[in-house]
Amino acid sequence: MRIFPSLFLFCGLLAAAVAQAQLSIEITGAGAERIPVAIADLAGDGVAARVITSTVRSDLERSGLFKLVDAGGAPLDENSAIDHAAWKARGADAVAAGSVMRTPDGRLEARFRLHDAQKAEILGGAAYLTGNDQLRTAGHRIADFIYERLTGEKGVFSTRIAYVVKARGQYLLQIADADGQGAATALASSEPIISPAWSPDGGKLAYVSFEKKKPIVYVHSLATGQRQIVANQKGSNSAPAWSLDGGKLAVVLSKDGNSQIYLVNADGSGAPQRLAASAGIDTEPRFAPDGSLFFTSDRGGSPQIYRLPAGGGSVQRVTFEGDYNVSPRPSGDGRTLAFISRREGRFRLAVMDLASRQIQVLTDSDKDESPSFAPNGRMILIATEIGGRGVLSAVSSDGRIKQRLTVAGGDVREPAWGPFLK
Repeated sequence: MRIFPSLFLFCGLLAAAVAQAQLSIEITGAGAERIPVAIADLAGDGVAARVITSTVRSDLERSGLFKLVDAGGAPLDENSAIDHAAWKARGADAVAAGSVMRTPDGRLEARFRLHDAQKAEILGGAAYLTGNDQLRTAGHRIADFIYERLTGEKGVFSTRIAYVVKARGQYLLQIADADGQGAATALASSEPIISPAWSPDGGKLAYVSFEKKKPIVYVHSLATGQRQIVANQKGSNSAPAWSLDGGKLAVVLSKDGNSQIYLVNADGSGAPQRLAASAGIDTEPRFAPDGSLFFTSDRGGSPQIYRLPAGGGSVQRVTFEGDYNVSPRPSGDGRTLAFISRREGRFRLAVMDLASRQIQVLTDSDKDESPSFAPNGRMILIATEIGGRGVLSAVSSDGRIKQRLTVAGGDVREPAWGPFLK
């Protein structure tokens, strides 16, 4: 791997910055009706059981959709007899019980069952092999299972988020669990890093780095750490967005004058292909599940959101309410569009139902930016500013559930929520 001169070589400084770049999460709002669920202490290996149990409880609680019922008493394993009537009397709709045991090859196996206390039946169960360094991962997977069985939609506790932290003059591109824990640095630089975007398979990040004193688009393999320049044209190269198959990227280039949207190969080969043309500035592309492309343009005089149909054709204006709407992000099911709208001089997160064109403003903050949907569409991650400091905020698509993610001693920006892991 080529070592770029602007990357930091001072390991002590980097280690100090990384230590300060761990996200902490605060729940600031919850759903109106939460499902009461009891998570019994897992039996078996004491330390491992405590870590996994704690992770499951924390995941479900911070989702804002569950109310934890005190499980009390001794640990319950997956084979324990469950007194459904007693749990029902304690207010629990569901009960999870399980164990963590050491396997002959030295690994750990986490098993659990989920019970419906109201109907006195088993809702299902699973077993996961794990290691001492993957206990929280096992907990996230159990929480995903419980979430899906009780809500009917896939959980996102096992997914990851990317974001950029600026601390002590350094820019750190970080990858963390969806709860902000387990942060690791993918790239550190003395120059800005912006616009991280996950590949559809979750194995790569595209982003813009200024390490060569100009904006250049890179694709970064998270498994190997290898990087590939995919857009380094004359002028600015920015705003990468992956195609649905992961083979191409929409990028914004100013090589011919105004910023316009082009398609490039994800391996950096070939020449850019122009997707749309206007006399204004076209930027912030994002592919929808049907292959159409949403983007921001001032071709009508003020920044608004437009849509280019899959396969080309006439560009259609999407937003008409207000004089400033930017950063379009379609949901994974293609039904909803998140974007940033200026309202009374304040930049706020809004969502549009694409069928009815109804708009709902979800936040009351002043400087929201960079929205990113969770892969199940339930939550939207944004960057915002509180007390002059950059933080992340997660807001449910109905605006009821809110979380705040902060970094001690640094500004955090440019969030991107990764896809479901396969």
